[in-house]
Amino acid sequence: MLKDKKIGFIGGGNMAEALIKGLLAGGVPARDIAVAEPATERRGFLQERYSVAVGNENSAIATACDVIILSVKPQVCSEALDSVRKALTPDKPLISILAGITTAALESALAGKPRVVRVMPNTPSLVMEGAAAICAGAHATGEDISVARHIFELVGKTWLVEEKLLDAVTGLSGSGPAYVLTFIEALSDAGVKNGLSRDIATGLAAQTVFGTAKLLLETREHPAVLRDRVTSPGGTTIAGMYALEKDRFRSAVINGVDAAIARSKELGKN
Repeated sequence: MLKDKKIGFIGGGNMAEALIKGLLAGGVPARDIAVAEPATERRGFLQERYSVAVGNENSAIATACDVIILSVKPQVCSEALDSVRKALTPDKPLISILAGITTAALESALAGKPRVVRVMPNTPSLVMEGAAAICAGAHATGEDISVARHIFELVGKTWLVEEKLLDAVTGLSGSGPAYVLTFIEALSDAGVKNGLSRDIATGLAAQTVFGTAKLLLETREHPAVLRDRVTSPGGTTIAGMYALEKDRFRSAVINGVDAAIARSKELGKN
């Protein structure tokens, strides 16, 4: 799928690094990966750690590569697109991982009929356990989608969705690691409050979340079914669940996702 294709990153942040790790692990040679990154220290790190080509000129990287991955902050999207517009010939797909920026907005900022694919990944991609949703722009081909899926499946799992649902994806899985980490921290705090050391409490909390997620994915049961199996009548779990529901645990999570979705939509408008 990626044989003889050069992959260029516009922006060398954490998500770009995760994808570079995945590409290298998937057999893409370092010589076929290039990164445009303005920060000198970051360029040096990526070159030393992964032996990929680096530079500070977006246009040069875009010209030299066959697939372009736009991985900058949404706030500098316009500037980044201006710098690669001439290099994005009709044979080169642009894969964007920018939150809130629609394919239509990207297409209107570029010349001709750009082949845009939009992806919303998340940070567990750094350990090859990411979740990414993918949608096609107006001019993207089936091969473009296949290339995007192949790249992001090197660092996790992918789902194809309609673009109108990507804000929901952003609020759920894009921002989701922050919610889960806060939950793990709260579990750990509860353990410390009740006498456990911080190391043991955090280890127990993190492994519980990891193992439960794996159990859910492998059994494909509904979460409520698995929860019921650990919730004995009159037992400790139902007492804990009752307290969480009194404090509107699920409502708080839903409200948090809703707020993140709303912010994603604001970013798109701006």
